[in-house]
Amino acid sequence: MKLWLLVVALLSLFLAGCASLELVQPWERETLADPIMQLEPDPSEAAFDEHILSTREGSAGGYGVAGGGCGCN
Repeated sequence: MKLWLLVVALLSLFLAGCASLELVQPWERETLADPIMQLEPDPSEAAFDEHILSTREGSAGGYGVAGGGCGCN
């Protein structure tokens, strides 16, 4: 029982430490919207890579693109 209480107490302290009371101000959002912060910095290159992958594999891997493996659309 004491171990369970210790685990719950540590978990609640950890979660309370992760909470932030600061809000992002409008002038600070510019830093967060920087292109370097994006998962895919170049959308056209990512689309080209997805096209090459779907052409090479002969199937569409969850991108919603239909087509054959020959490279023709």
